[in-house]
Amino acid sequence: MDLPQQVIELDDLTLRRFNGEADLPELFRVIEESLEHLRPWMAWVGEHSLAKTADFLARRAEGWASGEEFTYAIVLNGAIVGACQLFRRDDTPDNGREIGYWLHPAATGRGVATRAVRALIAQAFRLPDVDYVEVVHDPANRASGAVPARLGFSERLRRPAERLAPAESGEDQIWRLTRHQADNPAAEGR
Repeated sequence: MDLPQQVIELDDLTLRRFNGEADLPELFRVIEESLEHLRPWMAWVGEHSLAKTADFLARRAEGWASGEEFTYAIVLNGAIVGACQLFRRDDTPDNGREIGYWLHPAATGRGVATRAVRALIAQAFRLPDVDYVEVVHDPANRASGAVPARLGFSERLRRPAERLAPAESGEDQIWRLTRHQADNPAAEGR
């Protein structure tokens, strides 16, 4: 099976597989510093703890080995500033993957998420069975929605969603980028 690269170098930005327990102190600190920033949109923040972060890190190798989930630390100038993930949800057809991301508030507004997602798109289309990638977010989270819009995704649909985090509207906005769009950005007007 073809797998995404384990380390992706993008000048001052690096995406790399998490290093299990070695990353625990830094990742936990970054999440702690980001709680108020993430709380409106990320339901998992409500249960944040050192044990939950350790469990998260412990499960990353399993997802990578199965080919279901590729999770990266987003490292800017040598420091972890967030995480991003290329994965398949239970309800995602085999030929699609989803991309998720979050950042420390000090790393926002600098193109970090856009660069990370662009790199994950390239990794997704290295996989022979992937025909499209999606970004799913609450439409009220405009910062998250700006990333797929910038990268040439098309809004595919909106669907009702359970409100799990305080600022969520009860709707998912789903953006899609196909392999064809990624291979032919000029044809799509991007």
